[in-house]
Amino acid sequence: MIQKHIKPGGRPRSFDERDALEKATQVFWLKGYDGVTIDDLVAGMGVGRPSLYSIFGNKQTLFLRVLKAYMEKKGALAAKALLSPQSLRDSLAGFLRFAVESATEEGSAPGCLALCIAPVVNDPKVREILLNAATGAAAQVELRFRDGISAGEIPSDFPVAVRASQILDFARGLTMRAQLGIPRKTLLRDAEEAVDLVLLPRRGNAVPEGGV
Repeated sequence: MIQKHIKPGGRPRSFDERDALEKATQVFWLKGYDGVTIDDLVAGMGVGRPSLYSIFGNKQTLFLRVLKAYMEKKGALAAKALLSPQSLRDSLAGFLRFAVESATEEGSAPGCLALCIAPVVNDPKVREILLNAATGAAAQVELRFRDGISAGEIPSDFPVAVRASQILDFARGLTMRAQLGIPRKTLLRDAEEAVDLVLLPRRGNAVPEGGV
C-alpha cells in the first residue's frame, strides 16, 4: 500500500487580524506616521516581523489599511448620528457630540487619526482617501439640511452648502481642540452653541450706517 505524504500547511496565525489592525491604529495615533517604526508596530500589534510584512505589507500599506478601516467605522457611526430620525437641530447636535466623544474616548489617544495624523502624511493615496471622505461627509450633511427644508424646519433659501461646511469645520475644530487636552465637558458645551450658530437665519442685506 502506498502511503500519501501530506505536506503540512503553514503555521496557523497566533493573532486576530482585526485586533492587530486596531492596535496598529493606536500606535499610529499615539506616535504619528513619521514617528512610528516597524519595531513599534511589531511590539504594539503583538505580531512577529515576518507576519507583519507577509500579511500587512510595509508601514505605508499598513497605514493605508488602518486608515480605511478607521474611517469606514467612524464614518458609519457619524452618519448614524447625523441621519437619525430626530429634529434637524438634534441631529446636528448628535453629530457634533459624536465628534467630541470619539475624540475624547477613554483609553484612546485624544483627537482623530483622520484629522490629526493622516493629513500630514506625504502620500497621494492618503490624500485621496481623505478627500473622498470629506466630499462624502459634506454630501451627507447637505442632505440632512435638505431634509430639514422639506420638513419645514428651515427656510427654502437656507444656504445648505455653506452651513454644511461650517458644521464640518466645527467638528474638525472640536476634534483638534480635544487633541490639545480641552475637557470633554467644555467641548460638548461648545458643540451645542455651534449648532445654534449654524442654524441662525440667513442675514438680509444690511443697510450701511449712514447709508442712503
